[in-house]
Amino acid sequence: MLTRRILALVALALTPALAIQGYNEYALRASRDAAVRADALGTARTVATDLRQLALSLRQVLDLVGTEEAVRNKDARACTAYLGTIIDRLPQLSLLSVADPDGRVVCDSRGSSPGLYSNAERAYHKRVLAGDDFAAGDFVIGVRTHQPAMHFAQPVRGYDDRLAGVIVASVDLARLSERLQVALRFPSTTLTVTDREGTVLVRRPDHEAWVGRKLSIERLSRLIQVEETTRSVEGLDGRPRIVGIAKPDGVLTGFNVIVGRDREVAFADIDAATYRGVTVILLGAMLAVLATLFAGRRFIERPVRRLLRGVAAWQGGDLDARTGMSGSSEFDRLGAAFDAMATTLQGREGDLRGEIARGRRMQEQQTTMLHELNHRVKNTLATVQSLARQARGGEAQAAQLEARILALSKTHDLLTREDWTGASLRDVLENELAPYRRGDDHITLDGPEVPLPPRYALAIGMTVHELATNAAKYGALSEVGGQVHVAWRLVHCEGGGRRLHLNWRESGGPEVEPPSRRGFGTRLIAGGMQRELGGQVRLTFDPAGLHCVLDVPLPRDNERAPMLSPVADERRH
Repeated sequence: MLTRRILALVALALTPALAIQGYNEYALRASRDAAVRADALGTARTVATDLRQLALSLRQVLDLVGTEEAVRNKDARACTAYLGTIIDRLPQLSLLSVADPDGRVVCDSRGSSPGLYSNAERAYHKRVLAGDDFAAGDFVIGVRTHQPAMHFAQPVRGYDDRLAGVIVASVDLARLSERLQVALRFPSTTLTVTDREGTVLVRRPDHEAWVGRKLSIERLSRLIQVEETTRSVEGLDGRPRIVGIAKPDGVLTGFNVIVGRDREVAFADIDAATYRGVTVILLGAMLAVLATLFAGRRFIERPVRRLLRGVAAWQGGDLDARTGMSGSSEFDRLGAAFDAMATTLQGREGDLRGEIARGRRMQEQQTTMLHELNHRVKNTLATVQSLARQARGGEAQAAQLEARILALSKTHDLLTREDWTGASLRDVLENELAPYRRGDDHITLDGPEVPLPPRYALAIGMTVHELATNAAKYGALSEVGGQVHVAWRLVHCEGGGRRLHLNWRESGGPEVEPPSRRGFGTRLIAGGMQRELGGQVRLTFDPAGLHCVLDVPLPRDNERAPMLSPVADERRH
């Protein structure tokens, strides 16, 4: 009877350890589940952003291609040659083509004969005709390439601004799959991208086995019913996964991005830690039982009281309590074992809590840094790509490209000094005009302090660079007596909005003549101000000096500035 009571006390002493182990197990698994869900959804959002960026880049490409005379005139031979040179610079595309409004293909980058095939029944062609705007198609097998693809299409307008045709970009899904693979940070992560009909466009891994297959009706209905979310499901490969679902917007509305983390892989280290913890507790219990069985009656009463006091303290949650027993007897060793167990559990509880807190902080910091870095790098690469795409020619064009990239770099340096929180308009102007100062007052700046978000600083910096470069070559800064006066002011609008009015005026330089054509710099300024910032640009080629007026709406504090993606062109007096 006494032995059974002592054994019961041993079991009671182990109860707090088991409870702590169970609590820590629950807390650790809950934390890991939240972290895995956040990672899956964050990765899905990153892929969706990449797809939106791809659509935006292709729209800009098709915008520029549609202004080419060979495309507007639908000159089959010249159009084919031009499309061939363009697609060599766009490895993600398998085909560029131009079709009449009735769908008959006039020319493509593979040199097909006019009328060889038609796009009339393609969904993207119908959407362009119905909406008279940029549109995206669904999964198809290319008529000309015979490869899985999705298409983006843009209206081609004639000189009377009427719809004259449709230009189509065919995206190679295999290359798109490789591009999106970069966003997956773990080898066991899966990625599925579907179109509006639930057809698989991209699948990582096993892209070739899944592309073109439709999801089951059950899976598709669940996707249609939800917005961005995370859930635990059985993956397409039959393994349990935690998935994040994101839905691109714009022309990709209806598409689905699904990122899945393998549950077993994600929790493998926690399962191993649980096994070790249970093993340690079982070993401790076995030691306690052995010590009890070898105890003698004369060593029971006092050690039992001390053990009971320790157990009562531990039951109350006080892991600082100790029995204080020492010696060579079984109960003394049992008391010492209990003390060691309490110390170990106390330390493990503190370590686990600290590890959980550190893990959460590191996960949040890493996610924030990765998203911000991804966002900044993509914007910069898109800008440089847009400039490089236009830099065709000899050394002069190469020098212009180098100067524009250097101007973009200088603005980046200015923003980096401010941790990418923004930059002052005056600092942006000084940064761009500093190379042209000669120590006198031929360049004057007049206006209040205006903080600019990063994208605004980049767009306005590129615009001022173009104006200053043009002034140094052809305008007021090309002669000793020339002057440039830059003035700006803030205008408060109804509803709490604000607009920036900036005037660039040159005087004292050569007589200005209106340009014979709309060049690269003019289109770059218009693209940066009108398309990217929603502003207005007015250029006046006064014989006394160029006059440029910028009218740009500034974002409110709770609004996000539009994405900068400048379009290159060239401006001359």
